[in-house]
Amino acid sequence: MRKRSVGVEEEFLLFDASTPRLVDVGPDVVAAAERAAGDDAQFEKELKKAQAELGSKPADDLADLERDLAEQRGGLVEAAAARGARLVASGTCPVPGSTQTTEDPRYRQMAHRFAAIERAQLTCAMHVHVDVDSDEEGVAAINGVAPWLPVLLALSANSPFAGGTDTGYASYRRVVWNSWPTADVTASFADAADYQQTVQMLIDTGAARDPAMIYFDARLSANYPTVEIRVCDVVADVGDAVALAGLCRALVSTVVEHRPRRVRPEVLRAAAWRAARFGMTGELVDLRGAPRLVTAGQLADDLVAYVGDALDVAGETHRITDWVEMIKERGTGAQRQRAAATEGSVAAAVDAMTLPQASSRSRGSTSSR
Repeated sequence: MRKRSVGVEEEFLLFDASTPRLVDVGPDVVAAAERAAGDDAQFEKELKKAQAELGSKPADDLADLERDLAEQRGGLVEAAAARGARLVASGTCPVPGSTQTTEDPRYRQMAHRFAAIERAQLTCAMHVHVDVDSDEEGVAAINGVAPWLPVLLALSANSPFAGGTDTGYASYRRVVWNSWPTADVTASFADAADYQQTVQMLIDTGAARDPAMIYFDARLSANYPTVEIRVCDVVADVGDAVALAGLCRALVSTVVEHRPRRVRPEVLRAAAWRAARFGMTGELVDLRGAPRLVTAGQLADDLVAYVGDALDVAGETHRITDWVEMIKERGTGAQRQRAAATEGSVAAAVDAMTLPQASSRSRGSTSSR
């Protein structure tokens, strides 16, 4: 079992620096961050103008990934601050607000084709890329990770509010995002050819404009030799993001060595719904045999045990074990947002998920130790 490289993409909301109001400065923030970083960073405009995205470099060691993410976040935070804005890590917009679609031919076509689905989208996720040796290995990984993806969703859940209302979900982003016709779980693929044929059929039917609009929970990246796991909400703490990336890497390494049983997509969908609804506060679906409900904490521990050999190879066992224990004690972003709103208003959830400017470049690992 080899140690694979891993990378992360993160999407953020942009709010006014002093009020809980979305601001449409995303394209300007991205352009400024790119100018400041030169060739050392990867920033992207997002679908909506009140969003910005960053991408890390591939890393073999989580410490390197942590430093890179902290640096990239810092670049966006500083560019936002110069424009009277702040970066907020929440899977949905907690408060009422509006934003425009970013000016881009691709986004204009998406808005025309998908109508209200596109207009309703204002979600922020974290995508984890794990390198694979071939498309065949990648498809084996996509099939294999499926039963465990709801646990990753629960651990990352960070979108309980939308438009000023408590949705009752830990990850309401999951609900909104799944309105895209190519989103959600998939059945197992026979091989890489079957995967590529399915992708092409979705494009041919108009369900996707291009390969980048294949929004499966796990997919072959359209741009890199990686499997891309797309179930996590964006998280506020760098340490949380890095730990989730470490778990995703260990999961990919494990399933390509030990192919788990296949599960019907209807059952996978039910398990993912439950993770989105309750996060780490209720019971999740254990899919290793006949589906059964177990506590979220127990299933998270079981995931760590399942990928234990891969964590050992990467030298990350203690870090990931400690992090899962911390999440069980401290709570996910969804729990933290609700706690903040209980003490004040829903707007307090925006403050709680705001990335701080002064320590943005060095804040990485405190939450994961």
